[in-house]
Amino acid sequence: MYRTVKRLGIPDSNIILMLADDMACNPRNKRPGAVFDSPDKLVDLYGDNVEVDYRGYEVTVENFIRLLTGRVSSDTPRSKRLLTDEKSNILIYMTGHGGDEFLKFQDFNEISGYDIADAFAQMWEKKRYNEILFMIDTCQANTMYQAFYSPNIVAVGSSNKGQNSYSFDSYNPELISSNPGVRTDLFKRKLEDTLISDFFGAEQNIELTVNPIKLEKNVYEKKENEIDHTPLSAILLI
Repeated sequence: MYRTVKRLGIPDSNIILMLADDMACNPRNKRPGAVFDSPDKLVDLYGDNVEVDYRGYEVTVENFIRLLTGRVSSDTPRSKRLLTDEKSNILIYMTGHGGDEFLKFQDFNEISGYDIADAFAQMWEKKRYNEILFMIDTCQANTMYQAFYSPNIVAVGSSNKGQNSYSFDSYNPELISSNPGVRTDLFKRKLEDTLISDFFGAEQNIELTVNPIKLEKNVYEKKENEIDHTPLSAILLI
């Protein structure tokens, strides 16, 4: 997912990557420090130009919740902060070993769907997002978003309750023995009117008009020390 997002032109300054290093550093890995996504070994998912923000034992449930809710310590660098507001659209992608309403962190700690649901509720109350696209790829993934209750969230999972989620060169549910799911009841927009790119960058809403607008004479002249409180959208005409 990291390289997919980077290929779309999203800079690392807009990405927060949490990487447990459990596969790359596992003693059973025949190629230490490398992870490939296919038998051909064409692409090393670690490789060069991968900017990791939280690594190893920094990847904990507590740090993840603090990151979402903005409750990080005062000495936390900007690269480890989710600097969003009420106009921000956020993509959250999670993968790993999971089960019915839980996902493991570091194989000894778990986060539940209720933990994430409550974190999203805090984010909404604190005006930390506009819309969220939540994606999770794990066994029984679709159980992780059933507890969500905050508005403007669309959730996607890779498998139903009781199903495993494996990596295959196919999207045929009969071959992979799992069924992807999506939850849209919390999302106010229609999916057919929603672009995936809406969650990969900011955009300026612009209103076009064919009707002439009469401006007062000297509308742009300001008196000394006068402050213009007119919002940009009100005077930007295209």
